[in-house]
Amino acid sequence: MIAFDYCTPTEYVFGPGTETRAGELTKSKLGSKALLVYGGGSAERSGLLGKVRKSLNESGISFSELGGVKPNPTDDLVYKGIEICRHEGIDCVLAVGGGSAIDTAKAIAGGVLYSGDFWDFFAGKTVMEKALPLGVILTIAAAGSEGSGNSVITKLDGEIKISLRTNVLRPRFAIMNPELTESLPQYQTACGITDMMAHIMERYFSNTPDCEVTDRLCEGLLTAIIAEAPKVMADPHDYQARANIMWAGTLAHNGICGCGRQEEWTCHAMEHEISALYGVAHGAGLAVVFPAWMEYVSQYNSDKIIQFGKRVFGVDSAPEAISELRKFYASIGMPLTMKELGVNSPDIELMNTKLHRAKGDVIGNYVPLDAVATAKIYELMSLS
Repeated sequence: MIAFDYCTPTEYVFGPGTETRAGELTKSKLGSKALLVYGGGSAERSGLLGKVRKSLNESGISFSELGGVKPNPTDDLVYKGIEICRHEGIDCVLAVGGGSAIDTAKAIAGGVLYSGDFWDFFAGKTVMEKALPLGVILTIAAAGSEGSGNSVITKLDGEIKISLRTNVLRPRFAIMNPELTESLPQYQTACGITDMMAHIMERYFSNTPDCEVTDRLCEGLLTAIIAEAPKVMADPHDYQARANIMWAGTLAHNGICGCGRQEEWTCHAMEHEISALYGVAHGAGLAVVFPAWMEYVSQYNSDKIIQFGKRVFGVDSAPEAISELRKFYASIGMPLTMKELGVNSPDIELMNTKLHRAKGDVIGNYVPLDAVATAKIYELMSLS
């Protein structure tokens, strides 16, 4: 285990009806004039936004609104949100939704206090040192953005999708009512499950020795997700299964699973190029990427994949572990190939060029990969 700093300032407010505390928590932890950031019409149709507005009004919080956030959020709405905040004198941001709404809200919160282009933070041109305080009302168990300092935004010019990580963007509070996820389509639920599993595995597949505690945390979370996922898929109103999945998504990505170890993140980088170019659901893309990555790297380093197979699926070899992971993904309706993802003729050369332009000549830690290697992984994803 290596030395680490770990900070999680987020207060998690978990359980039925917790969305009615939005005003109280905003007043005590964020500010007095909020920007309300959300996605499509489901939050409005469900009555959730009405409850949030009522709660804010009752607590004396004035607010402006920015709706229309879409999956794989883009920079145009971030610029719009920054402009609203500056014009209206906004002093805090409240996101209602899943990872896309939260990541957009985070980018806005950081961009408002910066005199330059917010994209400078994502492009690595400067370091974010401050941001408007942020709160979250979670409606999708998936990205784990409610507890992390991460934000993923796509720049429309060039279709560049980049992840930013900084503790400055960790939410002050996260309201988490599992009941709010019951109306999600099954496919979206399954994408969320795949995403949270990938967040765990990106930390688990590490060469750092003597990380028994975090290994067991990762394995326990994965085992719990695999046990609860079929219950959620069979009965969307199974509150306890929803609650377990929602909490697992938070623990998968709030940093606890990565303490004391070198992390990986190659699969996320490779998937970002797929979803930036083809607009696919991030979790579905990860279901295609991860087994292909495992298949390739197991030729050079199979130790942790074998351990994963034994402790999570009860099998004894790397090929069996990969096969079991694919079987699980298929059981919840996830695609396993680019064709099943809806991409019949992927432009591997373009994706691979953009990948290494963004991440460097060699990426990854479990097995360092050059452009020849990542191209072969993309090719594995394209085999039917």
